[in-house]
Parts: sequence; C-alpha cells; structure tokens
Amino acid sequence: MPILPAEQNCFPESLLAAATPPEMAGRIWWVLHTRPRQEKSLARQLLASAVPFYLPLVSRRLRVRGRPLTSHMPLFTSYLFLLAARDDRLVALATSRVVRCLPVANQEGLWRDLRQVHLLLRSGVPVTPEERLAPGMLVEIRNGPLAGLKGTILQAASQRRFVVAVDFIQRGASVLLDDCSLVPVEAEGHDRARAGARDGNR
Repeated sequence: MPILPAEQNCFPESLLAAATPPEMAGRIWWVLHTRPRQEKSLARQLLASAVPFYLPLVSRRLRVRGRPLTSHMPLFTSYLFLLAARDDRLVALATSRVVRCLPVANQEGLWRDLRQVHLLLRSGVPVTPEERLAPGMLVEIRNGPLAGLKGTILQAASQRRFVVAVDFIQRGASVLLDDCSLVPVEAEGHDRARAGARDGNR
C-alpha cells in the first residue's frame, strides 16, 4: 500500500521531547483555529519561517482514484498549536489561514497535554481522535513504550480506552489497552490542576 511521506509536524523537532517545558526566549503558546483543511498548509508556512509549532497528525487509509494509500491527517481538525512571540504570531495571522488566535492562560498545562499527545502518537499504536470527552477514572500506564502517561479511561468492550486530553480545546486522543497495563493514580492533585486549567481559560 503506498504511503505518502509524513511532513514535519513539529518545529523544532525537540519541541516536546524534554521532560520539562523548554525556555523559548519570550515565546508563549497560542491555539490557532484554522480555516477548513488549512492546517497542513499553515504548518508548511510556519516551518518555512522557522516559527515553532505543533500539529498532531495520525495516519489514515483512504482511496484516491481507486488506489489505496495511507495519508497523514490532523488529529484535531482545524487546530494548530503555536509557540510564538508577538512577531511570530503575526506571521501566522498574515497567512489568511487562521480564523482565531486563542490565548492560553495555563501555559504549562497545555505543554503537558501536548507532550502526552506527542508521546502517544510516536508510540506507533493505533490512535483515535476523541471530540467529546467524558469523565472517567484517572489512571497511569505502568509498562511498555507509553509507561508514565496519565489520562482517563472509558470502557470499551473487554478492554479500556485510555484517553489523553487537551483540556484547552476539550479534545483528546485515545488507544485501547488491557487492564493489566493500567493502575489508578491519586486524583486529587490532578483534579485541582484540571480545574485550574479550566478556570484559567474562562
């Protein structure tokens, strides 16, 4: 099956690699709400201008003129995450591909959510977009390539669907995991952090 080459969706490539948020010389996170089907075009222009950004992509099978192929599509339709100073943000707005540029009150919270999504996508397991997040038990993956990730679970037949959320846009990404991979974690501190993120975004 033909596979279209994946475009660079994170600049710089080390943007979400560290365990703690990097120092970015006065840049802050913004959430860009794009025009329909403009996410990847916007990412190309930001890359050409060396403006830091993250556009989560997932592989999808489709047919073009009867031929099967695998393409790379945005995980969160119409959203791109920009790490920018004022001048860099103007570069994004000047493309005419952006509907709204949303400020982020909880900078560390968004970085933490995006890093978990990034690690989930890099693991190679099948990932499903979650557009309507439901409450569930807070758990941590205890083994395998995703060990250490924290999120909520939803029941799905004999397995549980592990959901990593991006609170700011109320969307997430999920994978199916066996119960033996998951352990409950203390929810009190997590609940306070999530509540703070929601209050900061009002």
